[in-house]
Amino acid sequence: MKFLNLFYFVLIVTFSAPSFAQDADDASVDQEPTTVEALLALVKEGKVKEQAENNKREATFLASKNKQASILAAEKRELARQEKIADKLEAEYKSNQEILRVKEDAYKKELGSLVELFGHIQSSAGEASSMFAGSLTSAQFGLERVSFLNGLTGKMSETTELPTIKEIERLWYELQNEMIAGGNVVKFNTTVIDVDGETSECEVTRVGLFNAVCDGKYLEFASSKGQYAFLPRQPAGRYTKSAKNLGNAEGGEQVKFGVDPTGPTGGSLLANLIQTPSMAERAKQGKEVGAAIIVVGIIGIAIAFWKLYSLYMVSVAVTRQTKSKTASSDNPLGRVLKVGEANFKKDIDTLELRLAEAIMAERPSIERGISVVRIISVVAPLAGLLGTVTGMIVTFQQITLYGTGDPKLMAGGISQALVTTVLGLLVAIPTTLLHSFTASSAKGIICILEEQSTGILAEHSETS
Repeated sequence: MKFLNLFYFVLIVTFSAPSFAQDADDASVDQEPTTVEALLALVKEGKVKEQAENNKREATFLASKNKQASILAAEKRELARQEKIADKLEAEYKSNQEILRVKEDAYKKELGSLVELFGHIQSSAGEASSMFAGSLTSAQFGLERVSFLNGLTGKMSETTELPTIKEIERLWYELQNEMIAGGNVVKFNTTVIDVDGETSECEVTRVGLFNAVCDGKYLEFASSKGQYAFLPRQPAGRYTKSAKNLGNAEGGEQVKFGVDPTGPTGGSLLANLIQTPSMAERAKQGKEVGAAIIVVGIIGIAIAFWKLYSLYMVSVAVTRQTKSKTASSDNPLGRVLKVGEANFKKDIDTLELRLAEAIMAERPSIERGISVVRIISVVAPLAGLLGTVTGMIVTFQQITLYGTGDPKLMAGGISQALVTTVLGLLVAIPTTLLHSFTASSAKGIICILEEQSTGILAEHSETS
């Protein structure tokens, strides 16, 4: 049993320490032990080598430990030296602070009442800089003055250097120059940014600090580029016409011009004029119903004017026939008179019936198209009411989905409701008037025909 236990122990030691087998001689590795004594000798040899390796590692560790101790001692000496330098610098800092306080007190004492004056100069320079940055005159005088004022403000805010007399005089000059420019109307050539982003040379007319125009178009000042730019959308034609007249005016000539006193950037009056929709844009707000009303209205008005013209020509021909003794077939009265002449020798009942038949034959051509105008005048307001109901339905749907928090969501439906009503009335009013004119004109011609036929019957009665 002891022999087996020793054999197992030797196997465990051999497999748990592979470094022993690696450190053995090549001959020992190549020749595997065949006896227990050889195996024991091999284990003993590996134990000796392992002990040597451990001793070598301990020696290396002790040498490194001594070296680290020397490095630590050097770092402690360096730390002590740096602490002495820090104490010296801290003392010097406190001394400099005291010197600075004394000098600041002396500086303030020397300034005296000028402190308030320089404060006003600094605030004036800051306000002027922000004002000039968006002023219309910056495109004419350049943005260098803004850079100068910003530099002056930064210089005075540091309280380490006072402004020079030259800088104070320039500040006064820039303020005075801006004040004078605000009351002048001047012309000068400069580059202007088009709507598509391209730049072109243009003669600009600047009206004080309010507006600038070029080629009859209003301009705005692009502060980021320091140039004028055409407004993306211009106001109504009468304003651009006055702007063009201003640009073409000579010195001393008085012209009417639409000025926005609130200024070109953020001006509420000009912005409202620009945002006001045109007639075409208002018509588009009516959508399909509005388009249908416009088409029907154009057709009705065209028919009414055509009918008025044709009735006028018929009336002229009838009036000319009343003054002629010869019946002509180119007008209704002449054709009726010819029927009367053809049946004049017959009895009065037959003549009356023939004349009534002739008048009835002329009536459809005279009254043709008038009923269409009347129908359109009645249908147009009903179509406007349809658009109103449709727009209100859209509005209520928006309210149901999004609530009433944002009025812009309901603007589309309300616009459609109001615009279609307006379009319906705009069509109904003129078509109603035109229907009245055409109906009265047709009635007048028919009355002349009936009057002449009655005269023929009376003449027949006298002859009989």
